Amino acid sequence: MSKASNAELPKSVDPYRLAEQNTVLEGVIPLSALARFRESVLGFDEGAACRVRLSFSMDSERRRIVSGELEAPVNLECQRCMGPMATTQNSRFVLGLVTSDEQAQQLPRELEPFLTDEFSADLWAMVEDELLLVLPPFPLHDRNECPAREDLEALEPDAAPAESGKENPFSVLADLKKTKH
Repeated sequence: MSKASNAELPKSVDPYRLAEQNTVLEGVIPLSALARFRESVLGFDEGAACRVRLSFSMDSERRRIVSGELEAPVNLECQRCMGPMATTQNSRFVLGLVTSDEQAQQLPRELEPFLTDEFSADLWAMVEDELLLVLPPFPLHDRNECPAREDLEALEPDAAPAESGKENPFSVLADLKKTKH
């Protein structure tokens, strides 16, 4: 993502006017202001912010669209070791601006609907929705970086039983099968 402004992204805008003017907005949203997202992650550094770039435009069929990029540094809980895992959530998205469910159903498949009022849209809610959508369902450290990797290696059957010096408990069955024939 390009260097975004450190200015706070406006909370509410007139997206239709911005689309007609081909406007690009860049800025940040404090992660502490996004309550649903805050509840869905293990945490983040104090003062952490989501960097956002939004491009408002009109397509060839005069539909108003917003293309966006965002990135947010957060801590998730690794589902392997249950410890904190620092990561950056990234998203690229294209949304069609609509004011009703009927308009949303008429959008082409490649456009996700973004429901707005006639003259205002809550950009922070839109960004929060996108952040929630990109959260991994089962966050995991990279296998080599996970504190639980030693436990995982102990559980994996790396060597064949003959190599480990232990007798295979099923070898008796193999011997029985040979003697029956």
